[in-house]
Amino acid sequence: MPVRKIINDPVYGFITIDHPLILQIVSHPYYQRLRNIHQMAFAHLVYPGAVHSRLHHSLGAYHLMCSALSELKGKGIDINAEEELGAKIAILLHDIGHGPFSHALENELIPGVHHEAISLLIIKKLNEKFQGQLQTAIEIFTNRHPKRFLYQLVSGQLDVDRMDYLNRDSFFTGVAEGVIGYDRIIKMLTVKDGELMVEEKAIYSIEKFLVSRRLMYWQVYLHKTVLGAEMMLVNIIRRAKELISKGEKLNAASDAFDFFLHQNKSNTSIEQHLETFCLLDDHDVMATIKNWCRHPDKILATLCRSLTERRLYKVKLQADPVEDSFLKEKKKEVKEKLNISEEEVNYFVFTGIASNTTYNPADERINILFKDGSVKNISQVDNALIQHNLSGTVKKYYICYLR
Repeated sequence: MPVRKIINDPVYGFITIDHPLILQIVSHPYYQRLRNIHQMAFAHLVYPGAVHSRLHHSLGAYHLMCSALSELKGKGIDINAEEELGAKIAILLHDIGHGPFSHALENELIPGVHHEAISLLIIKKLNEKFQGQLQTAIEIFTNRHPKRFLYQLVSGQLDVDRMDYLNRDSFFTGVAEGVIGYDRIIKMLTVKDGELMVEEKAIYSIEKFLVSRRLMYWQVYLHKTVLGAEMMLVNIIRRAKELISKGEKLNAASDAFDFFLHQNKSNTSIEQHLETFCLLDDHDVMATIKNWCRHPDKILATLCRSLTERRLYKVKLQADPVEDSFLKEKKKEVKEKLNISEEEVNYFVFTGIASNTTYNPADERINILFKDGSVKNISQVDNALIQHNLSGTVKKYYICYLR
């Protein structure tokens, strides 16, 4: 029996699900968990509209993948039904391994394990459940499929993942600088020698795409207040783990979160505890933090109250490293104010580095296909904007301290 589900999306209008396997995957609890994970962690503390979820983003990326595959097939690129379904599933599940608050806690709950690795474990688990129907998706997701351009659509310089998150995040934050011509870029996609590239007419759209990425990173993703909130969350988890390691009783609001808090670095095998991980979302963390606001430990309680009441770190971003004299002055102020030890003050005053690279030609390149059949890297195109300082890494030093 034919399946056709319509999802009303505020960014693209209607998103169509027309395959029974995709509908089963979307309905699965592993996927539905993404409803409860913010796409942009704490960006809503700066941009109140940025409350969209990982589920919104993955459905949007799926929609763009459908459009991209349709365009490529229309240009005579050989993509069979199995490959088309595999690419759609791969992009639908590309972020399914994200934990609570996504990147902010990626290396805190399960040190050394990235969300891509967990995504692959979950996809393999679903493949078992659906009797091997996700095998092509796994091959595409891991770049082991012979048609490399399918992997590039999932994870590359011009993947539909980036197209959706820039477009969606700019929509929900109201930051117009992130708006990209995704529809034109998709129209201009093509394949040559098995590699994904874009036709010459899309050069300016690609440059706008790259500039939008740069602006969104500094204006939204690495906004100083967002950075301060995320670092506060990280320090809450670190303090909780420190107290637990000292034998203090500390309970989380859910069994799943409690389990990962009490694991030490050496004995946590995500493969063995995948089911438990798939019970975690933002609600577990925030409910726990609300409970810890009344914890007898002054450091933990202060950090938790500060985050829930939006009394965040003061953050200063600058081009040069923070002077030691300024750092010592702030540490002294906080130490006297809270009456805490020299070691404990590091939870409230610390420095770091934030960096972003708009386009690094040393990584996978964005190639432009010209009418004469020649191919050039976007950074080699005559008068290309990307040549002008956009390929370098921008690094900013920051200091966070209690107000």
